[in-house]
Amino acid sequence: MAATDWRWPQTAAEAADLLAQPGHQAVAGGTTVLDLARLGHVSGPAMVDLSRLPREEIRVQEGALLLDAGLSNTAVARAPLVQQRFPALSEAILSGASGQIRNAATLGGNLLQALRCAYFRDPSWPCNRRDAGSGCPAIEAPLPGDAILGITAHCRAAHPSDMAVALLALDARLHGLVGARRFEMPLADLYPLPSPDAGLTALPRGALVTAISLPLTTARSGYEKLRGRASYEFAAASVAAVLESDRGRITRAAIAFGGIATTPWRTPAAEALLLGQGYDARATDDFLDLAFATAAPVEATAHKLPLARGALHHLLQRLTK
Repeated sequence: MAATDWRWPQTAAEAADLLAQPGHQAVAGGTTVLDLARLGHVSGPAMVDLSRLPREEIRVQEGALLLDAGLSNTAVARAPLVQQRFPALSEAILSGASGQIRNAATLGGNLLQALRCAYFRDPSWPCNRRDAGSGCPAIEAPLPGDAILGITAHCRAAHPSDMAVALLALDARLHGLVGARRFEMPLADLYPLPSPDAGLTALPRGALVTAISLPLTTARSGYEKLRGRASYEFAAASVAAVLESDRGRITRAAIAFGGIATTPWRTPAAEALLLGQGYDARATDDFLDLAFATAAPVEATAHKLPLARGALHHLLQRLTK
């Protein structure tokens, strides 16, 4: 069912007021929302088009890099400050989609995009994430792109965003409005595990994300993505790493995985196993064993575990040279 009304707010405050009203849905770049509408997904009675909101330039503020949520993916990926200080984010964005889609898609929209599971996208199939309690065909008939971590009886679809994986490793925070109230939250809290009571994100109802902040760091970072083809393909497995070192020894490590879990996946308790040395294959394997201790691959998804392990080994070797 298509929306019967479109609204074009001119300010963030006006957009937040509209989104607080029942049935109002935000549209940023439209690369997901409009796709789903064409496929027959039900939308609310009103679409709130955010394309006319003023956008702030990328800037440093209070010890953090501040990124306007309305900036295009291309603008963020190509920004010198991002390329120089946060290469993992630039690499993740550039690996995420075609140039045309990156030009249209926004930073905030990417983080809030819907699932890419075929069962979710086709309304002729039941799907718990689209209609809670209707069932999950992937439980009995898993797809090769499904997750091996964070699976529940409610859903096993892999989270689709490359950008979110890099931002998780970079300790990003979200900023926004709920009506007239400002809110802030760690990106690590944005994506709940699938459950009957959980939405696709943990954002407050009617929230408008206005910015994402990244604490400034001198750490090296990078992103590695493995996929079935080189252009416009979702990750079979991906990894973002952020490393600080002293005299060739790792003093801090943040590792996040994509394509293999129902959320961007990070295991902070395992990261300590990488400290005190440069790249070490055994320590990396110990980290992976702990990080993937709850993995539950099936025949259709068994390829993901070795892909993710190999991606991390390759990335750590690159970053510690």
